[in-house]
Amino acid sequence: MNMAVDTATAASTGGEATERGGLFRFLFVHEIDEYPGTGKRTAYLALAVLATIVLYYTYYTQTGVTPNILVSYHMSFSFYVWIVVISNAIGAFASLPASKTDRLGRSNVVIYGLLIIGLLVAVGVPLCKTEWQFAFVICVLGLVEGAILVATPALVRDFSPQLGRASAMGFWTVGPVAGSLITSIVAAHTLDTFIKNHGADAWKSQFIISGATSIVVFVLALFFLKDLSSRLRDQLMVSEQDRTLVEAKARGLTEQDVLAATAHPWRQILKWDLVGSALGISVFLLLYYAASAFFTIYWATVFKNPSGLNLTTSQANDLNTWFWWADIVALIVFGILSDLLKVRKPMMLVGAIGSIVMLFFFIQRADHPYSSFHQIILLEVLLASFISLTFAPWMAGYTEMVEAKNPALVGTGLALWGWLLRLTVAISFIFLPVVVNSVNPVVDNLPYAQTTLNGKPFNAQEFQIQNKALVAFAVKNKDWLNVLTEPKNVPIVTAAHNAPTAANVAALQKAVGPVVFAQVAANLNYLNTQVFPNSTALGYLALHQNQLNDLLGGVSRSPKQWQNWFWICMVGMFVFIPTIWFNRGRWSPAKAREDEKKHEADVEAELKQLVGAHA
Repeated sequence: MNMAVDTATAASTGGEATERGGLFRFLFVHEIDEYPGTGKRTAYLALAVLATIVLYYTYYTQTGVTPNILVSYHMSFSFYVWIVVISNAIGAFASLPASKTDRLGRSNVVIYGLLIIGLLVAVGVPLCKTEWQFAFVICVLGLVEGAILVATPALVRDFSPQLGRASAMGFWTVGPVAGSLITSIVAAHTLDTFIKNHGADAWKSQFIISGATSIVVFVLALFFLKDLSSRLRDQLMVSEQDRTLVEAKARGLTEQDVLAATAHPWRQILKWDLVGSALGISVFLLLYYAASAFFTIYWATVFKNPSGLNLTTSQANDLNTWFWWADIVALIVFGILSDLLKVRKPMMLVGAIGSIVMLFFFIQRADHPYSSFHQIILLEVLLASFISLTFAPWMAGYTEMVEAKNPALVGTGLALWGWLLRLTVAISFIFLPVVVNSVNPVVDNLPYAQTTLNGKPFNAQEFQIQNKALVAFAVKNKDWLNVLTEPKNVPIVTAAHNAPTAANVAALQKAVGPVVFAQVAANLNYLNTQVFPNSTALGYLALHQNQLNDLLGGVSRSPKQWQNWFWICMVGMFVFIPTIWFNRGRWSPAKAREDEKKHEADVEAELKQLVGAHA
């Protein structure tokens, strides 16, 4: 299957491209004038989906190493959330000028978006030395991602007739989800190894890997990704049988016809049903965006291993993997099912209700920090599946709503959706640190809980769990133990411990006084076997007791606060349900099949009329 042989001679370039050199045409002109057959069309769709996956993989790379980023840059959780907020807000407004892809084409946005993001992620992030530099790079990523959010689904729409639209959009929506999945898989299998071999800052390896992947796919897209000419993409195609009619109409369109179809785009698209539907899905997906941005932190601060230790970043990414795999499989399966049934709205309703029910049980699980992986995985897989049952048919139905307004303005319609989606996410995340304020004390004090003592890694939480009796003894007897650890007394105490001669013992009694000496004598065996061997660790705990208490306080408050945020996400799901009725299409599969037969008859009649007119 040779996609490279397609010529880029679209009339929509007005002859300008043909006057340029071959290099210009190779780099910037990617349009084709004939609607491709099934084989090539599938290949173009696959490449568009691959580009989407890689673009979102690079954009979401930060979510797989969020705890490491916060520690490395000494960044507060609030500061990190504001990066996400601003990045989404920039992406929201970047999606608006991306509506120009209706006239200028989609492929260049995707191709050079891959290159820009690849360079920013593979080179820009590893060079960042401060939290402000990191914030700048992520915000630029948001700018590019906002434009791509419009261009890639528009490409998928162009190459998919309506009767296969849910399947195609199911594959497109795999892109953002698979991006999160790959982020989790790569981090779960490589992060610990890189950090072990190259130090704490080796989390930047994740960005180098994803950025290099983006550059490789950029090269593939540059050679093989194609765009329909504006004459073809500006028409409505319901089924494969419409191909001949669409091409016949395209040959009769003039440049003036194309310009007229795209005149005053926002006046045609900014309608209450499209706005309502886009807002509805935006609030429905609040949980999805919380998952993509913050699930790694959620798992690591709420759930514990049987040993009592909180889950590691790698374990959190393992849990993420199950959520995203379920999401991907469900998007594809339910997209195909929607096309087979030829309806969208019933599936959206079932999916929304199922999402609400599963989110309720998911929220309750936060009250059980020692939940097994199997319990968590079952809930998150079912929750992800119902979210996909809603979103894949909605995406297909929304593009069909836009086509009903004007098939030449699909890019503008998707720009409206992208703008509202990103704006909703940005606004909601402004309030997330207010609702979930427990993350700050956890992140701010994590360096005190995981440090190095005597050249060896030291985990304060692990030490306290493994030495509960010792820690309890130290806390109970801290008053007289503190006397032993006073700088002036340390040499005397050490000498008496190492060589308990009469002279050393007498010097100890004189230095600490009779009351403390009596305590030492009463607990001598425990001091020799437990306290002195762990004196460095106990001294560290005593020195940083306030910071460690703040961390534990944050961990204890975390489950309740995350539950509150998930309740807000559930409200968004309830708000979505009435907006389902904004969508076009039938509720009954039987009625939808009748509409299909009528459309086929209309197409055949119109084609005969068009052929007769040119005979």
